[in-house]
Amino acid sequence: MAFEIRATGRAVPPRRVTNQDLADRVDTTDEWIKSHTGIGARHIADEGIACSDLAFQAAEAALSQLAETNGESAAMLAADLDLIILATTSADYIGVPSTACVLQDKLGARNAAAFDITACCTGLVYALEIAAGLLAMNVHRKRALVIGSELLSRITDWSDRGSCVLFGDGAAAIILEKTDAPREGAGRRGLIQSILHADGSGAQALFVQGGGTRDPFKAGEVLTKQPHLIMDGRIVYNFAVKALTSTIEELLQADGITIDAVRWIIPHQANARIVNAAQKRLGISDDKLYLNIEEYANTSAASIGIALDELNRAHRIAQGDLVMLVGFGAGLTYGGSLIVW
Repeated sequence: MAFEIRATGRAVPPRRVTNQDLADRVDTTDEWIKSHTGIGARHIADEGIACSDLAFQAAEAALSQLAETNGESAAMLAADLDLIILATTSADYIGVPSTACVLQDKLGARNAAAFDITACCTGLVYALEIAAGLLAMNVHRKRALVIGSELLSRITDWSDRGSCVLFGDGAAAIILEKTDAPREGAGRRGLIQSILHADGSGAQALFVQGGGTRDPFKAGEVLTKQPHLIMDGRIVYNFAVKALTSTIEELLQADGITIDAVRWIIPHQANARIVNAAQKRLGISDDKLYLNIEEYANTSAASIGIALDELNRAHRIAQGDLVMLVGFGAGLTYGGSLIVW
């Protein structure tokens, strides 16, 4: 039994905000942003667009790709979905209902169980492993839609020059299918290793201030700012470099391979300096790493999936390639997946 990625999709808002656009609003420069983060632009959703809207666009793209392969309609494939798992930190609503349920209705996926998870920037990695586990538990479940969708622009403090340059909006979708292919040995396919970790002692290093039960809004209270991300950049940076490095090493050890066997490493696109630090420590060549942070900035749970879809649609992943997905983020959470394409 294998859990194979059958299709991918992405959705990115058309409105592109460059570093210079931000420099016109806050005290920063294009040179500073690029040198410290590797970011050149980000895409920001228009007013009235919600998390489920971007998720729907990404899901439709993935379903259309699968429909083209299978010779079926996307609507029929949506109706046949068994699971929808949506990873986000910027849901349509606070807590209730889940954005996955909103998405289920938009898609017409009436037979799918649907729920959200919050693992922040590691969300897509967590969701893939959860999907594989649930598919394995029930003989009647065959296909899952895994989504990472974020509107981080809605929880960004645009007056904070240190953090507002980092984030963007986007969504990505993966269709995971249970097949009869082997998961081990010769000809193995699909998701073959997953590593999931958390360190809750770092919860206050990156969090959204205001609106939850820890810090609820009070009757009559006047908000001077919308609820927004608070980040201790030094703690997050040090954690991220260590998490990225250790996760890659752990995945290689778990599968008994060296880095030479891996065709692509797709890390969470948070900061190019984080990736470069881990790359230097592990001696990873440039041609194994895929980075698109310059165009999209940090889209949290969507970032790995957007990068994967770009590679997939550009036909830069061949059957049998070993692909490593590595996430790290608020929670603190981190983890990775090893996939045979």
